[in-house]
Amino acid sequence: MHILTDSASDITLEEAKLLKIDIVPLTTTFGDEVLPQESHEDFDKFFKRLMESDTLPVTSQPSPAAYLEYYNKYDEDILVITLSTGLSGTYNSANLAKDTSGKDNIWIVDSKTAILGQRILVEHAVKLRDEGKSVQEIAEKLESIKDRVLTFGALDTLKYLKMGGRIPTTLATVGEFLRIKPTIVLQDGELKELGLSRGRKKAVEMLQHQIDKYGIDTDYPIYFGYTLDRENGAEFMEETEMKYNINDAKMVPVGGIIGTHVGPNCLAFAFVIKDK
Repeated sequence: MHILTDSASDITLEEAKLLKIDIVPLTTTFGDEVLPQESHEDFDKFFKRLMESDTLPVTSQPSPAAYLEYYNKYDEDILVITLSTGLSGTYNSANLAKDTSGKDNIWIVDSKTAILGQRILVEHAVKLRDEGKSVQEIAEKLESIKDRVLTFGALDTLKYLKMGGRIPTTLATVGEFLRIKPTIVLQDGELKELGLSRGRKKAVEMLQHQIDKYGIDTDYPIYFGYTLDRENGAEFMEETEMKYNINDAKMVPVGGIIGTHVGPNCLAFAFVIKDK
């Protein structure tokens, strides 16, 4: 079987080769300039470009033709894990391509998440593939756990929410003056506001409180993430690991597909919550 996901997972091309999967890219464009999101270096370049820009880039979903190319390439069963339908039409492109292909050995899973959460599902699918599970078994397993995958983030600034028209300019100006740090959660397929905190310390406490609230299912990996500032991300990870006695967590940078909306110096983490 073969596994496909998209670049909203922030899995780089190098990582994809190691996992033996393929990445279908979304595109991020500043005017006429397309910025690739294929490596950690690309992620850094993106955020530096974003900081210099007065407007947000445009992110475009993959076309059905992009998926059809992969469907025609492989004869074996194919599992597709897409960015949430609540954030993009990527899932629809994958399904349209399946209809066009006429194949019945393609399983498509709407991850209902992105970035770190999507990565958790993809890596779990790879683990099950390597254990010899069938594509149907893997798809059914992902469907059964995806609603328990939560991704949380703390933004460093309100600037990019204002630029995206998500909050009024006046609120952004006042919030910047008061050092307000918005916290968000990617849940039920959508980005939602978790709360507002004054300063980094309170924002980190807000994120960490989610562990107390939900509990971590340790059968699955825990991921910490950051945009641009690796040192900031490592400090957050170390603080949280020590506070909650977390072992074997991993840290990766977040790229520009979702990073467009949160900006640089964002902190994030994702885990599978305990099954009630």
